[in-house]
Amino acid sequence: MMVLALKQVRRYMNEPVVRQEARARVPEEVGPDTRVVGAHSLGSVVAYEALCEHPEWPVTDLVTVGSPLGLSLIFNWLSPLPDEGRGAWPGGIRRWTNLTDPGDVVAVVHRLAPRFGAVADESLDNGLKPHSLLRYLTAQKTGRAVAEGLM
Repeated sequence: MMVLALKQVRRYMNEPVVRQEARARVPEEVGPDTRVVGAHSLGSVVAYEALCEHPEWPVTDLVTVGSPLGLSLIFNWLSPLPDEGRGAWPGGIRRWTNLTDPGDVVAVVHRLAPRFGAVADESLDNGLKPHSLLRYLTAQKTGRAVAEGLM
């Protein structure tokens, strides 16, 4: 899993066409009523960059799960680039919840707040599948974060 994840990260971060095509898909899913964006793994990097690029979107809440955004090999190459060790706050986001399982090797940097500011970092237990999207999505904490964005 780690080798596949690193291959995907390398391609996204180093191949401009891959990065542009991935980010171009996000606007297709964000409509005038979209208030919450949820993103898993490398998708959280894509969503973060797209939200930074589009502050006019109506999205108010970002929920990241199993996110590698805190890893230096990603953080230092984000668009926009971090300024003095601080990542940009994405678009019109009011609330950002970041959920990680302590055993998730993709989200090994569990706390994003030190790098991005007011991120609500929370831990949860996905059992034997620490990076499982299904486990993250069915977790009570994830549901609560999404529900708060819809209120």
